[in-house]
Amino acid sequence: MTVFAAMRRRWLVLGLLFLGIATPAKAESAPGIPPETVEQRDARMKWWRDARFGMFIHWGLYAIPGGRWKGQPVGGAGEWIMNTANIPVEEYELLAKQFNPVKYDPAQWVRIAKDAGMRYIVITSKHHDGFCLFDSKVTTYDVVDATPWGKDLLKPLAEECRKQGLHFCTYYSIMDWHHPAQMRGSDRAYNPTRIREGRKREYMDYMKAQLKELLESCKPEVLWFDGEWPDWYTEEDGREIYAFLRELDPKLIINNRVGKCRKGMEGLNQEGRQCVGDFGTPEQQIPASGLPGVDWESCMTMNDTWGFKYDDHNWKSTETLIRNLIDCASKGGNYLLNVGPTAEGEIPAPSVERLQGIGRWLKVNGESIYATQASPWGKQLSWGRCTQKKLDDGTTRLYLHVFNWPGQGRLELPGLKNDVTRAFLLANGREVTIRRDGGKIVLEALPEKPLDPVATVICVDVKGTPQAD
Repeated sequence: MTVFAAMRRRWLVLGLLFLGIATPAKAESAPGIPPETVEQRDARMKWWRDARFGMFIHWGLYAIPGGRWKGQPVGGAGEWIMNTANIPVEEYELLAKQFNPVKYDPAQWVRIAKDAGMRYIVITSKHHDGFCLFDSKVTTYDVVDATPWGKDLLKPLAEECRKQGLHFCTYYSIMDWHHPAQMRGSDRAYNPTRIREGRKREYMDYMKAQLKELLESCKPEVLWFDGEWPDWYTEEDGREIYAFLRELDPKLIINNRVGKCRKGMEGLNQEGRQCVGDFGTPEQQIPASGLPGVDWESCMTMNDTWGFKYDDHNWKSTETLIRNLIDCASKGGNYLLNVGPTAEGEIPAPSVERLQGIGRWLKVNGESIYATQASPWGKQLSWGRCTQKKLDDGTTRLYLHVFNWPGQGRLELPGLKNDVTRAFLLANGREVTIRRDGGKIVLEALPEKPLDPVATVICVDVKGTPQAD
């Protein structure tokens, strides 16, 4: 998994014609891809845009070694151990006989996500190692046929998500270190794989069969692709997969990695051609200015690895995670925060502890995150971040997330041209004094100390659409 390099903004509108967010009333579609108006796309993307916060789950056979092989620690991310330790396929396959997640409780997993304020879950159906967490009829290298557990892991999680009101989504890797149609990239590593001569169509058909199985068995609302970087997989292949899936489920949302677009977050690939996919996927970073006009989601870990790893204790603080969520929302993006369950099926306690802290903050301040849009200020503000939401009466509510509490009991909003009708603290409803001072709005008589040291939210209602220099 890698990060993107942003394209020049002057190409943005062209790139977004396919994405359906540009100004024409009817969006253009690439050959073979179902046509869709801007209004239809907005309706399809609405729940995802409103959600803002989701749980990423990396789980598979790699959780058994947990970053150790033959008694020795292995560097890098836990889910990459087959590649990093250069484990032969026949040796790695033996892990399946040990995979028996007796502590797996999908209701508990969903409850943890829901209590954290997350609105959707994305879980690995198949990672780069090729092992499937669902019952696939086109391979026996899956949890049903190859493990003592012997049951589909995704269907009960999908059912529990729907029962508790969360959206269920699945990750799927295009690169596969186990499938016989793909081969090692070198003697020392699987990544990036090469395709065996004459067998690419075999693998493409295998992948389409599995994706169809996923749609039919657990009905994911997002398909989150990864592993698209090997040279044998082309942009045209991505268009084929995207069109195939949207034909099966017109409401499905698909990330941009299906079309080899991780280096083109603004809608165009390196060659300047339109990307395939519905949202960008910056990884382990939050774009400094967001990606204006483009749906995007930052996926990030709580420590240094995606899959479970015994020796990784470099946990981010709850404060950092909350502020990351705020930062994403203030720039118009979603935050997909990862957990790596153990082989037994437990989400590690440090992850749960941090998720509980995020949930406590969102229980008070969730209004300032869900269904909001990016800040009207094009730059980061010295005191924190801002989100906004249109109210039913036509006014707009600005949510000021104050990281650095002002010492003089006053906060300045630079260059805000709109008339302010009201200001108050979100946590307790206490009114805040408003004064215009030339080209800025000044909020006065603030409490001496913040209500929340991580981020105290001040609501500011303004007339019309906010305009800020």
